[in-house]
Amino acid sequence: QVQLVESGGGLVQPGGSLRLSCAASGFTFNRYAMSWYRQAPGKKRELVAVISSAGGNVNYADSVKGRFTISRDNAKGTMSLQMNSLKPEDTAVYYCNARWINYDYWGQGTQVTVSS
Repeated sequence: QVQLVESGGGLVQPGGSLRLSCAASGFTFNRYAMSWYRQAPGKKRELVAVISSAGGNVNYADSVKGRFTISRDNAKGTMSLQMNSLKPEDTAVYYCNARWINYDYWGQGTQVTVSS
């Protein structure tokens, strides 16, 4: 059974940091490109960051470049998103995604709220 379980969300003040994690199971993790998406209330889900299957290539949305860092550990089947210098506009539900050919899996999401 495929599972993607996000953790690490919460409430943080502007300028603060959070580290999100995604634990994967039930599929061959090192075949899949992994991504973080987010969806704010009333907005479309958007891509935040993506990392290739071996971890050698990463890309970020312009809005998070220089502040967020995506990483993965293929031995452990985990992916992380280090988020620094958080802004109120980063408030959203963050989702973990795994994609390979026509296989596409999603986690349930974790809430990140940036507010003073």
